[in-house]
Amino acid sequence: MKDFLGRIAGAPITWGVDGSPGWGYLMDRDRVMREMAETGLSATELGPDGFLPTHPENLKAYLSSYGLQLVGGFVPALLYRPDRIEAELAYVGRASRQLGAGGSKILVVGPSSHFDAYDRSVEMTDDEWKVFVSNLAELEDIVGREGLAAAVHPHWGMAIERPHHIERLLDSCDVGICLDTGHIYLGGGDPVELARMAPDRVLHVHLKDVDPVAAEQVRSGAMPFRRGVIEGMFVPLGRGAVDIAGVIRVLEDKGYQGWYVLEQDKSLASEPPPGEGPVTDAETSVEYLRRLANAH
Repeated sequence: MKDFLGRIAGAPITWGVDGSPGWGYLMDRDRVMREMAETGLSATELGPDGFLPTHPENLKAYLSSYGLQLVGGFVPALLYRPDRIEAELAYVGRASRQLGAGGSKILVVGPSSHFDAYDRSVEMTDDEWKVFVSNLAELEDIVGREGLAAAVHPHWGMAIERPHHIERLLDSCDVGICLDTGHIYLGGGDPVELARMAPDRVLHVHLKDVDPVAAEQVRSGAMPFRRGVIEGMFVPLGRGAVDIAGVIRVLEDKGYQGWYVLEQDKSLASEPPPGEGPVTDAETSVEYLRRLANAH
C-alpha cells in the first residue's frame, strides 16, 4: 500500500476555501498552496471558480511553483431541471476546458439540487431521473471532448445523497463515481461496501472522516450542514467513525490507481495565525496515511 502515498492530493476546502455564499473567511491562495506543499501533498483540486488562475498556462505555472499538479475539480451541476440545463452545461464546458488544459483527467460532478445550501434532501421523480441521466450523458460528452472523465460525487444535500440514490445511479448508466468517504457515511451509506461493490466505477476518492455524534445531528435535522462543518463535524483522518483504512485497502487490492484527495471541509471565521489553523489537521491526516502505509 505504500504506493498510494504518491497519490495523495489536497483540496482547498480543507483550508476553508469554498465558493458557497457566506461560507466563511477565505484564506489567500498563496498560503493555502504553500501549506499544502509543506504538508507533503503533491497535487490539488481546483477549488471554487476563480480561486486559482483561470488561464491554463498561468494555472500550470502557478501550481508548478509550489511543486503541485492539478488532479480534479468539484463542478456543481443541476441536471434534472430542463429549464436550467443550458446554463449548467455551459458552465461544465468552461470548467472542463480549464481542468483539461491544466492537466487534470477528472471532473468531479456535484449533482446539485434546486434548493439552496445543503439542508434539504431531494427525491427525484421517475421523470426527473430520466432527465438527469440524459443530461448526465450529455455532460459526459462535453467532459470527454476535453480529455476528462466525469465522476459523480454523492453529496449530502444534493440529488445523489443516500445509498438508494447511488444504487439507482449505478444501475442507470455507466458514469464514474467520486467516492467521498465522509458524504457517503453522512448519507447513511458504507463507503467500504461501495468500494467493494463497484471498484471499477470509482475514478476519484475524497478522504473525509466524520464525528458520529455531529453526523447524527445533521442527519436528523437538528443541526444544519454548515453549522456541523463549523462545529467540527469533519475531523482529521483516523479520528472519526469512517473506516478510512478499509476503503483504501479495498481499492488498492482492486487495482485502483487514481488520486486520494484529503478533503476535510472547514469554515473559518478569520485568518489563522502562522503555523496554526487547517494545516495542523492536514498534517495529522497525512501522518495517519503514512502510518497506514507502513503498517501494510
